[in-house]
Amino acid sequence: MKKNHPCGENSFRVLRSGMDFKLRCQKCGHEVMLPRKKAEKNIKKIIRGEEN
Repeated sequence: MKKNHPCGENSFRVLRSGMDFKLRCQKCGHEVMLPRKKAEKNIKKIIRGEEN
């Protein structure tokens, strides 16, 4: 994301995509729901990784 999470991390894992995106902070584990339009606007880089 363009802005960091308040804990200082700037990478999130996408848990769900649809009309809303559900994101989880990689550092503290806090989950956030964003409307699709806002999430697509604020995503800076997409890194595809393996599922855990």
